[in-house]
Amino acid sequence: MSDTEQEGGKLGEQYFLEGPHSRGSELLFSIHVFRELIRGFRHLHFVGPCVTVFGSARFTEDHPYYALARQIGKNLAKAGFTVMTGGGPGIMEAANRGAKDANGMSVGCNIKLSQEQKANPYLDRWVTFDHFFIRKVLLFKYSFAFVIMPGGLGTTDELFEALTLIQTGKISHFPIIMVGKDYWRSVSELMSKMVDSGTASAEDLKLLHFTDSVDEVMDVVRTNVIKAFGFKLVRKRPWRILGEQALALHR
Repeated sequence: MSDTEQEGGKLGEQYFLEGPHSRGSELLFSIHVFRELIRGFRHLHFVGPCVTVFGSARFTEDHPYYALARQIGKNLAKAGFTVMTGGGPGIMEAANRGAKDANGMSVGCNIKLSQEQKANPYLDRWVTFDHFFIRKVLLFKYSFAFVIMPGGLGTTDELFEALTLIQTGKISHFPIIMVGKDYWRSVSELMSKMVDSGTASAEDLKLLHFTDSVDEVMDVVRTNVIKAFGFKLVRKRPWRILGEQALALHR
């Protein structure tokens, strides 16, 4: 089945989310989702402990946020983490590029869009997904911390997904580091309003760390990940019988 047929046909999200369909269509979609999850697991099982960096695809190399994301990626790699992103351009490219500056591991969970998002050139390994929800599962599954750089709707969606997963106990209390105090000021104010209105608790505010400093990002990671979770740089070994391969660094 071609990409166009898949996007608009029985495996496409738009078709699936229209409502109930035939049992055969629902089964076909479920099988496709299962296969995509397994493909993601096989590609990313050996990437080691990650920190995921989220942010806009629209910032170019000459933007200060690009330079900041690149420096964060470099420092995370120096600390022994694999830098994971959505695999695309902008902030994602910058963080992956920073990891390569430090000869660290750099991986991406890319997404197939109508206007194709190409994987950036600073990735050791990447997977391109058809479905946003599967992509998000993989972006969260392997990470010990989440760095939220300035971004748009997609970045904001990923931020509140992380908050919800931690608040509800679906994942551990990994730190969420908001880079760009001025940019994210309205989010801080919104969270405070939720607490005042009783729709969120004061504890939820403690999940967010706002900063403009690379050093502060690393201090949060060291305190809330390396010390709190007893972080050790351990990478899993592949099983050759299953055709698995370790992630090779491009140095």
